Amino acid sequence: MNTAVMPQPQCVWDIRAELGEGPVWSVREQALYFVDIVGQAIHRFHPGSGARASWPTPLRPGFVTPVSDGTLMCGLKDGLYSLNPTSGEFRREVAVEPGLPGNRINDGCVDSKGRLWFGTMDDGESTPSGALYSLIRRAGGLDVRRHDEGYVVTNGPGISPDGRQLYHNHSPAGIIYVFDLADDGSLSNRRVFARVSDGYPDGVVVDSAGTLWVGVWNGGRIARFLPDGTALPSIPVPGALNVTKVAFGGPDLRTAYITTARRNTPPECLARMPQAGSLFSLRVDVPGQEPVAFPATEFDALQGMTLGPD
Repeated sequence: MNTAVMPQPQCVWDIRAELGEGPVWSVREQALYFVDIVGQAIHRFHPGSGARASWPTPLRPGFVTPVSDGTLMCGLKDGLYSLNPTSGEFRREVAVEPGLPGNRINDGCVDSKGRLWFGTMDDGESTPSGALYSLIRRAGGLDVRRHDEGYVVTNGPGISPDGRQLYHNHSPAGIIYVFDLADDGSLSNRRVFARVSDGYPDGVVVDSAGTLWVGVWNGGRIARFLPDGTALPSIPVPGALNVTKVAFGGPDLRTAYITTARRNTPPECLARMPQAGSLFSLRVDVPGQEPVAFPATEFDALQGMTLGPD
C-alpha cells in the first residue's frame, strides 16, 4: 500500500477523550464501540446516521465487545461485566485478579472461535504484575484461563486470519510478541515478532491479509507489519501524538477507525493537535477480518461461532 497516495485520517467524532481505546465494530448495529479509560465511559458511533451514544462506567474500562444477544461484554478495572445498552445496567460476571488491587484490565479481542482474549496491567505502570487471559463460555458459566505473565502494560491482543497465531504487546519494552495458538485455546512458543521504536506499541488489529496494524503511543502513527515481521511504511495520524488502536468497520470492513488519547500530550502538542483524543477514520484497500461476537449462551459457544459475526 503506497502511503504517498493514501488519504489522511479524518476526524469523525471530535470527542477529545482522555484515553480513547479499544475500538470494535458491531456488525449487528453497523456501529463502532470504543472506550475512554480515564474518562470512564463507553461510546458508540453509528457512521450511517451520525448518531452517537455514551454510557458512564462505574470503574475504568479497558475494552468493550459485542455479545451475540445484543448486549456488551466489558473489561472494567476489577473484572468482566455485562452491559445492557438499553438500560445502561452493568453486572459483574466474573472477578479478575481480586488479590491485585493495583492492577486493571486493559485491551481485549474475540477470536474466530468466540474466545475472548484480554490482558491486565499495573495501573501505576511500574510493576510487572500484568498477565494475558482468555475467557470461554462453557456449560455452567464462564471459564477464565491465565496464559502468560510478567507484563507492566499489556496491549493487543490480535489474532491471525487462520487463527493460529496470537499477537500481544509488552508496551513499555516496545515488544510485540507472537504465540502459537492451538485449536484448544492453549498458547505456546512465545517469541519476539517485532519491536517498535520512536514510541510504544499500543493496540493491535490484524487485517484479512494478516497485516498487523499497531497504534503507536507517543508516536503519532500506525505501525504496520507483514505476517513475517517485515515492517511496512507507517501511516501518520497528524491529529494526535498518542495513537492507541485501529478497528476495521463499515459494510465492506474497509474503513479503518482510529482511537487516540489526550493523556500525556504536552501542551505545545495540544496547541497543534486540538482534536487529540478524538476518533479518526481512513479508507483502506484491504478489509479487516469479519468481527465475531462473544457467545451469550452455551449453544452459541458450541457453534464455535457459527455465531460468526455479531
